[in-house]
This record gives sequence, C-alpha cells and structure tokens, in this order.
Amino acid sequence: MKIRSSLFLTILLGASTLFSQNNVLKSAFENRLQKDEITRSHVTPVKIIWQSDTEGKQVTNSEVLLTRFDGQLSTSGAGMCMLRSDDDKQASVLLDFGTELYGGIEIAAAIRGEKKPIKVRVRLGESVSEAMSDAIDNSHPGMQSATNEHSLRDFTLEIPWLGTVETGNSGFRFVRIDLLDKEVELPLRSVRAIARYRDIPYLGSFKSSDERLNKIWETGAYTVHLNMQDYLWDGIKRDRLVWVGDMHPEVMTINSVFGDNEVIRKSLDFAQDTTPLPGWMNGISSYSLWWIIIHRDLYLHQGDMAYLKAQQAYLKKLIPQITAKVAGGKENLDGGRFLDWPTAENEDVIHSGLQALTLLTMEAGADIATWLGDQELKNLCIATAKSLKKHAPSDQGNKQAAALLSLVNLMPAKKAADVILKDGANDFATFYGYYMLEALAKAGKYQEAMDIISDYWGAMLDLGATTFWENFVYAERVNASRIDELSLSDKFDIHADGGAHCYIGLRGSLCHGWASGPTSWLTAYVLGIKVLEPGSKVIQIRPNLGNLRYAEGTYPTPYGIIKVKHVKQANGKINTTVHAPKEINVIK
Repeated sequence: MKIRSSLFLTILLGASTLFSQNNVLKSAFENRLQKDEITRSHVTPVKIIWQSDTEGKQVTNSEVLLTRFDGQLSTSGAGMCMLRSDDDKQASVLLDFGTELYGGIEIAAAIRGEKKPIKVRVRLGESVSEAMSDAIDNSHPGMQSATNEHSLRDFTLEIPWLGTVETGNSGFRFVRIDLLDKEVELPLRSVRAIARYRDIPYLGSFKSSDERLNKIWETGAYTVHLNMQDYLWDGIKRDRLVWVGDMHPEVMTINSVFGDNEVIRKSLDFAQDTTPLPGWMNGISSYSLWWIIIHRDLYLHQGDMAYLKAQQAYLKKLIPQITAKVAGGKENLDGGRFLDWPTAENEDVIHSGLQALTLLTMEAGADIATWLGDQELKNLCIATAKSLKKHAPSDQGNKQAAALLSLVNLMPAKKAADVILKDGANDFATFYGYYMLEALAKAGKYQEAMDIISDYWGAMLDLGATTFWENFVYAERVNASRIDELSLSDKFDIHADGGAHCYIGLRGSLCHGWASGPTSWLTAYVLGIKVLEPGSKVIQIRPNLGNLRYAEGTYPTPYGIIKVKHVKQANGKINTTVHAPKEINVIK
C-alpha cells in the first residue's frame, strides 16, 4: 500500500500531528532539505596490487572483490573473500580502482558465526605509496607526510555482521584494508568505491594524430571534472576549498570542455560573499586580481549580462582598492603577495609577476566596464593601466615572471619565449605552466609548446597518473617508480620523496585542477578556436598543427557546439572544415 505523501512527510519531519496541511509540511520539508547536486556511482576495483600473504592463510579468495556486486547481500556466505588475522600476522589487501576518483568506499560483509562488529583499518591513497603509509602529524618539519588533513585517509572502522557500511570522502585511487581484530574471520563480498561527480556531458573534445596529446587533453578535462563538486575546488584530497587564483585555469578548461556550468558562478559568489572589502580573497591580493580576470573571461565566453551586472557594485569598490596600491607606475599590493609556490620565496619575481597581473587586471576591468557601460570605472582602469606600463621590471630569468610580463607586453614575446624554453620542461610548473604555454603561443612557438606539453604533462602519465598533479618537478622523473606500483628501494618514490613547500611528500595532491592548462591551450591554439566577442558570438578559427597531420574537435558555446577539423595536405597547407551554429560569426 502506498503511504500518502502527507503521512510520509509527517513521519519524516517528526511532526506531532497527522492533520497538518500538506503544503505546510511540504514547505517545512523544503526548508530543511538541501538537494545534492552530485551524482553517486559505485566503482568495482580492477586489480589487487598486494595482499599480506599468498599461502591462503590470512587472505583467501580475494578475486571475488574484483567481481561486480549489485549491492544486496544474501544469507549465503559462500564464495566470499576471507580475511583472518592472528597474533603472528595481519590480514591485509590493497585494491586499485584503476583511476583517480572523489568519494568514499562501501564495504559489504557477509554472514559469519559471531554478530559482534569487527574492526578494520582503512587507508586511502592517490598512490600505492600513500595507501601503504601511516598518517602522521604534519607539524614535524621535513617528514614525508600522508596526513589526515582536510579529509580522512587513514582511519579505523567497525564492520557490521551481515551488513554494509559506507565511509569517506576523499580523493583516491587505491584502498588498503587491514583486519585489526585478532583470531576472527571477516568474510567480504565487496569493497566498492563510491564516486561522486557532476553528471554532465563532455561537450568539448580534441583528437589529433598524436595520441599522447589526446590523452593529455582528456586527463586535464577529467582532473577539473573531479574538482567540480559542490564548489569548484583546488584539489579533491587536500585543498578542497575555493582558491580563487587557482580557479582561472580550471575556468578556462570548463569553458572548453563543459561550457556554461553553475559551479563557476557559485564559487565566484562564495569568494565575494566571504571577502568583505577591504579584504583580499583567500587573504592573497593576487587572488582578488584573478577574480576580476575570471569574470572577464567568463563573460567573454558565456555572455551572461545579468550575472556580470550583479558584480558591478563589488567591482566599483575592489578596483579602486587595487588602483590605490599603484604608485609611480609600480604595484605595491599588500596582503599575501603570492604567484605560485615555486616562486614563493623570491620577492623580486613576485613583484615582476604582480606588476604584470595588476596590469592584466586593469585591462580586464576596462573590458568589463565597457560591457557594463560604466565610463567612470573604465577611465580609472585605463589610467591605471597607462601608469603601470611605464614600469617594466626584470623577468629575473624566471619562467613565471617572463610569461606574465610577456602577456601584458611588458616584455617582448620572443625574449620571454627564450626564457621559458631554456632547458625545456625543467622549471615548468603545473599551475603557471599554463601561462608559460600562453606566452609561447604569443611568440608563435606552437610546436615548442606542444613538445613541452608532451614532455612535462606526459611524464606524469608515464608515471601512472590518471589526473594531473599539484606539483611536478620534471627532473624527478628520472629513475622514479610509478604511482600504481609498490615502490622499490632502488627507485625514487615520486610521491613520497617529491614535493616541496606546502605539499611535501605524500601530502601532495595528485589531482589538482590548476594543472589542467594543456586542455584549454590545445583547444585554443591547435584547434585554433578563439572567442573574440562576448557570448562567443564571434569566433576566430586559426589552427596551428605544427608537426601534427590532423586535429579535430568540438567547442561548446551558448548557441551550441562548434565542430572543426584540420587536415594537413601534402603541400603543407591545412584544409579546414567548420560547422557552427548560425548565431555565431566564424572568422577564418
């Protein structure tokens, strides 16, 4: 018999009477209900990396954990994976789910003789090394730290008799389970991951004659997708926060892959709502600059005037706050002075970068003011930009500084390219590597940029990555063990022994959206798709294939999908085919 909705709501809400009007109950329910925007799906592991014995004493029939489970236990205990721990040896198993994911795990325990819950230890890891490590107190300097900060990755759990338990959430690919109780048997039917993600289509695409570049494009897209949770996060294991500066590469990737998505506006609004002026977003002055730049790029691609107008009041206070920090053509920003971690201890480089970023912000502000019809704000941005152009600081031989200075014409593009290309992928960075690629494109160094993408981001794939990392030192790839293998003593453990700054060792995130730069770059410069007017109403298509034989793909706009295909002819000329919505003016 169906329960009437009014009775259902009454029971659910714990109301004292069954005679309340349905609309009152419905209203009360909706006020308390927070709808989850995120989809849940179960994932079966693909491989057993390691188990504590192979003699059938502590772990037996572990292969059953690799078989599909429909979620329903039965009273039959046949065919289960059995874990047995005693005083001499502990039962342990390490599972590989095949790809990085965000979420938790579900453990389904079968029937057994005793009904008392059994304790297990669960360790989640983005690498095998992390899943096999202990969580430690990160206050000890220099320790290779797999911590429980931001999300639990090492914890004890009680498993019920003939029941299922769920736990999480974190970013991980590997799960180790240890049976802690002694002289007991734990029959397991299943250990499944619970993947949490936005169920949205990949509207953009990229395919070329270079499969390595294709995989890099896809990996960058997937990296950002995992970070599109309730808000747009920096990382899914650590830094599950809205870091505004870090969002810019992610927003550009979302524009190229998913098109318009509410998570961007939601996160930008969160940053504004939690930063009353004269504060700086995340306590970092450059992050308030990036907030303005993101709004310019978002409107250029999506053309949401109502949303842009909603930012006007805040912008009219924030931009004068920034311009007040410019004196004699030099930026003098206070708050946290930060570009990215590899440059965090070089004040001269930080000044060079902030000088360029402040100018870039004024240019973005002038664009926004033009679109809003705010002449006073536009004049302020133009005047401040003119002043900033009078001071061109040194690039200090630094790739980050050279890239930013080049993008605002405070440094010749060719000279910046020489700095960026020195020693190839060495000294590249996952975050600001995107702007280095942008600067190379400005100098016409398209093939050189593709080579760097293949070398630097491709090296992470060679080491087993399925998402791109918070930090990667290119030289550390030499004699490094893969993240999906047990680390050998004669190999460099790329996760445990690498990293610096705030991401020393296993604390480092192996899924960071700021590392997705090649995805939007390949779309913009290889497919050659460049938005010229707000709302993608005018798009220029000028491919740069370099050594590629062909490249094709799609690009999402507010009016629908653009499809392009470029094929290099025998004479070196490129034959281009474009299919675009009728509302878009395509310029070749």
